[in-house]
Amino acid sequence: MAANIATVTSKGQITIPKEVRQTLDIKEKDRLLFLVEGDRLTVIPLRHCPLSELYGALPAIKPYPGHEAIRKAIQSELGENMIRETE
Repeated sequence: MAANIATVTSKGQITIPKEVRQTLDIKEKDRLLFLVEGDRLTVIPLRHCPLSELYGALPAIKPYPGHEAIRKAIQSELGENMIRETE
């Protein structure tokens, strides 16, 4: 395990050492999760997953009805909710 040291600035910021960024493939605007366990801090990079990679990740329970059918279903549900609120 490599040791790297970073100094906290007056604004509470740190610079992640270059070697760590390269090893963990951390780039600008990546998000990091900070976990505090007792007196230990664990930093975990949160990986971005393009939407295209998620295609097919979940099984289709029923066929896709199409945009227009979905719009009509939403409009119908909204209308029913509005009627219920006025009663």
